[in-house]
Amino acid sequence: MWLEIICGLIIYGLFRRFFYDGDILDVETSDFNAIFSVANRLEKLYSGKVYVGLNIPDADTGSRQNIDMVLVTKGEAAVISVKNLSGFVSINEDGSWTCEGGSSHRAECHPDPLEEAKKQASVLESYLEQRGVALPEGYFSYKVVISNPKFRAIYNNFPSEVITYDQWVQLKPEPKGMFSGWIKGAFRGGKKEMQESFHQQLNFILSTAPMWDRLELKGSKYVLGEFLEFKGKQEDTLALRNIKGSKVSRLIIQKTSMFGLAPSELEVLYSPRDYRSEGASASEWKEVTVRSSTEVIFQPQNSTKVRKYKLSSITSMSLSA
Repeated sequence: MWLEIICGLIIYGLFRRFFYDGDILDVETSDFNAIFSVANRLEKLYSGKVYVGLNIPDADTGSRQNIDMVLVTKGEAAVISVKNLSGFVSINEDGSWTCEGGSSHRAECHPDPLEEAKKQASVLESYLEQRGVALPEGYFSYKVVISNPKFRAIYNNFPSEVITYDQWVQLKPEPKGMFSGWIKGAFRGGKKEMQESFHQQLNFILSTAPMWDRLELKGSKYVLGEFLEFKGKQEDTLALRNIKGSKVSRLIIQKTSMFGLAPSELEVLYSPRDYRSEGASASEWKEVTVRSSTEVIFQPQNSTKVRKYKLSSITSMSLSA
């Protein structure tokens, strides 16, 4: 009997290892998933470009300012902060939010999200001006989007800059050529050539701004943070030694061969970083083959713990320079 139990546990462990990778934890990725879900919908709604996971230097404090995303459309831009809050939420006199009855089952106090978003917009404006972008006055606005369907407002006193979940799901695509109403339209009536030149400059600088590294895991789950290194057999880590932020912008994981229930090897395609453009052509991609047991050591954003992700649980990784 004991032999049967032990064999059953071994088979179960192998099944979990091959088909339900323990590295993919909903709890750890839920906030990041919410950010990418909001970003994808904003791009569809406003036909713009969204830059996710910016990590902008703050000249006043010497630290970095995390920005969930920046939405850029023709003639307007907004800093968007995403709050994945569940439970009953109220606003305190000092602007902070209290959330009760959520997943933690206890009252939680959150610093004023609007004040945080306002600070992020200010830091981003300063950074862009330092890089030579002449921003029209009032060009950037800021918004807080509530992405969780379990969010409940105790009082209907949230400022107009806060997009509650009910408002979020009711947003409709903007008619082509019209402004979203989030911003005053700083370029309304300006010369078309000037608008396009400014827009190109802004998008280029945002695309090359400091960002968090990004993991995309199986099941369309995401993690933002800092890639540290690869762990595994020496020949595998040597084959991957050139993959670092200064040299590589993106890598994609593909299966190669099967041995038993899981792929024994994985093909890693990576794109050498080209500082002159945003991507690489198909002919510029390079590839290496490594064992599926190879791990990625990653420091998630706002976490004190370093995580290990099996290469077999990852579909792609984007690296910041």
